[in-house]
Amino acid sequence: MKYFKFLFIFYTFIFLVGCSDYSKIVKGTDYNLKYETAVECYNNGDCFKSLPLFEELMSYFKMTDKGEDVYYYYAKTQFCLNDYYLAGYYFKRFSKNFPNSDRAEECSFNSAICYMKNSPDFYLDQSDTYKSIDEFQLFMNRYPESPLVDSCNVLIKDLREKLELKSFEKSNLYFKMEKYRSAVIAFNSTLEEFPDTKFREKILFMIVKANYMFASNSIDKKKIERYEATIDSYLTFVDSFEKSNYLKTAESYYNYSIREIEKQNNLN
Repeated sequence: MKYFKFLFIFYTFIFLVGCSDYSKIVKGTDYNLKYETAVECYNNGDCFKSLPLFEELMSYFKMTDKGEDVYYYYAKTQFCLNDYYLAGYYFKRFSKNFPNSDRAEECSFNSAICYMKNSPDFYLDQSDTYKSIDEFQLFMNRYPESPLVDSCNVLIKDLREKLELKSFEKSNLYFKMEKYRSAVIAFNSTLEEFPDTKFREKILFMIVKANYMFASNSIDKKKIERYEATIDSYLTFVDSFEKSNYLKTAESYYNYSIREIEKQNNLN
């Protein structure tokens, strides 16, 4: 018991001494020591301590040879603290301010990573997702031989899948709100933007269903053209997925549409 009590007192003493030394360094005028301490804190994962030091050093070493090192670590510290907006800004600025640096490639890549980190769940605004994709593509254009290109392609694929899901769910929402015409337009837009979407079968079926519902709820003089649209979308669906699990339901919409067209023609 005395042993553990001794250890507690010992580490508390070391901590207090460390805090005292850090406070003296922060208040002091030895900027090289501040830099060494800031780097040490960063490497130890104590980014809260390194940040105020690097913030001061940013202006002090701005026009010196050490300015690049400070700028680099400042961006890395912001990233360490999960402030991806500021980190992304400084990574991007680094690659512009020091284009010939060995770190320019890394910082350009990290800028895109920061946008990706800020990319929210699919149902929220996806501005940062689009920006991240643009940044990754810009990186690949700038560094086509980089070993990070494969990572960029994988990450872009993941980001596009999020955009694809958002587009698909937005189309579904129109359908649930019974805005069938808007749903058809939205589903077709999803197919145009994401031609290889994993939702393609479901989307083509939903276009048939939305066209059918739109026609069913139309006034008589509009029904023929809208049931014809249902038939056209059914044929497109069958051509692509002739063994689909949705086929039986889609076929019922098709058959009903034919009967309704015949009925409307007999009335005219």
